[in-house]
Amino acid sequence: MAIFQSLVKKEAIHIIRDKRTMVITLLMPLVLLLLFGFAISTEVNDVRVVAVVDRHTDQTRELLEQLGVNSYFNFQGLTSENEIENLLRAGKTDAAIILRSDNGTLKTQIIADASNTTLAQTLTGYIQGVISGNSANNMMITRTLYNPQMKSAYNFVPGIMGMIFILICAIMTSVSIVREKENGTMSLLLVSPVKPVTIILGKLVPYFLLSCIILTIMLLISYTVLELPLSVSLINVIIISLLYIILSLSFGLFVSTIADSQLTALIASAVVLMLPVIMLSGMIFPIDNMPVVLQWLSAVIPARWYIDAMRKLMIQQLGLSYIAKDIIILTTMTVVILLLSIKKFKSEK
Repeated sequence: MAIFQSLVKKEAIHIIRDKRTMVITLLMPLVLLLLFGFAISTEVNDVRVVAVVDRHTDQTRELLEQLGVNSYFNFQGLTSENEIENLLRAGKTDAAIILRSDNGTLKTQIIADASNTTLAQTLTGYIQGVISGNSANNMMITRTLYNPQMKSAYNFVPGIMGMIFILICAIMTSVSIVREKENGTMSLLLVSPVKPVTIILGKLVPYFLLSCIILTIMLLISYTVLELPLSVSLINVIIISLLYIILSLSFGLFVSTIADSQLTALIASAVVLMLPVIMLSGMIFPIDNMPVVLQWLSAVIPARWYIDAMRKLMIQQLGLSYIAKDIIILTTMTVVILLLSIKKFKSEK
């Protein structure tokens, strides 16, 4: 036990002394979480809209009034149909609504600038919602569950947590162990009477504790600054996050056993982990919209199952029974990767 404590103390002192790494490690989660929570948003506000009306009726007046008071729109007034294309080309408006009255029936046409497809799809949906609610012949009632205000931060927080722990745990751990190889100190440890498992745990425990601190900071920011609903099963969020942290540490250990230099470990971790997490985990792009081949490929990305579990726990407020599949897959991945890492590490002794 004394040897194990000495190894943990040695690694902890090394982490604390590396002030640049400490600053990056503690600030990066904060910056990314706030960046995705506020700066990077899928919400569309202040949409510039003009209207063309061939004949005013009570229905058209009510519709135009709703556009004027709706906080999502910046209603720029009426224009002629011939001016619509010029306004769109000049970037002076984002969309135009053409209202035509035909025998008491209001016919509408929406013309939007689709050079930005995300903006065009979102603003078209907003306008259709206003028109549908205004139409006496087409009553539409919409309910949005779990995220009624449609805040993009709700969607990004679980994804950012999945990416951060991979970066901190896997990359930092793999680089740390490989650095010992480059300095020759790992060879001294391996020929000593100390068991490989003790060496591994001694290297990983400080990073596990650091990850727990980062988890605490991220949860505090998520529930206070970003105003996510406080989960009734917060303990479940912590448990699944700790499981994912152990999985990430195990992967970092595995990378360290096959890399011979810090640069190799860094590149391997970034290529194998960062890009797939961003592209294939469901963090930004829905997995169901991907080709079948990529959907199968995403199944081996640990972040996919962690992010799915976090969304169900943090946003939908569901219990553990609803994420049983995610738990089983994450646990299996953790055991397999950890056993492979320990076996490969022992073979170097």
